Amino acid sequence: MKNLRVEAIVLAVGLAILGVFLYCGLKSFSRQDRIVSVRGLAEKEVKADHVIWPIVFKTSSNDMQDLYRQLNSSNQVIKNWLQANGIPANEISVGAPQISDLRANQYSDLSNRDRFSLSCVTTVSTSQVDRVRSLIPRIGELLAKGVAIAGDEYSNQVQYDFTKLNAIKPQMIAEATKKAREAADKFAKDSDSKIGKIKSATQGLFEIDDRDQYTPYIKNVRVVTSLNFYIEN
Repeated sequence: MKNLRVEAIVLAVGLAILGVFLYCGLKSFSRQDRIVSVRGLAEKEVKADHVIWPIVFKTSSNDMQDLYRQLNSSNQVIKNWLQANGIPANEISVGAPQISDLRANQYSDLSNRDRFSLSCVTTVSTSQVDRVRSLIPRIGELLAKGVAIAGDEYSNQVQYDFTKLNAIKPQMIAEATKKAREAADKFAKDSDSKIGKIKSATQGLFEIDDRDQYTPYIKNVRVVTSLNFYIEN
């Protein structure tokens, strides 16, 4: 009789524990079924803090020695002009010259043209963005000094960069997360529910683009954060 009573007690306790687990499991299952997925966007306009400015010089001649003299003279004029306008020597680099022999091209008509053509790129790489922007419209001053500056070429465009992304990442992630939470709260309010804990979160890649084609020195930084929240009654 005593053994039966013990067995009954053990069975009752076991059923009670099983009931608790079933309740918790069903509650968890129900909770996991009710999830809302939202996104938060953070955008920020920033000014470029670094610029790469290629200055292309082109010339031609029938004499290779004359071409070489023009190259050295023009490169020196360009460097002197840049340094006189506040660009230090360590931010100026001169690339290898590109020389073409037009006679080697069987389709070239040399009747009114020089045989050799030469191009060379002097590159400014600096954090002085405003200074470079002020110098670009003055590039014609080099023409007055006898340097044949080529016009804008697709492969030699001015490049503006923003290099301080890490400094603004925490603020932008916090803003994107806040906006995602606000979207979730609005959804919950409209459905007479409330937002619970975060189930999962995904941060998208940071994107840095020109604000527009006319102001490439102003950048638009954006990031999207995706959050999944539990919904509670």
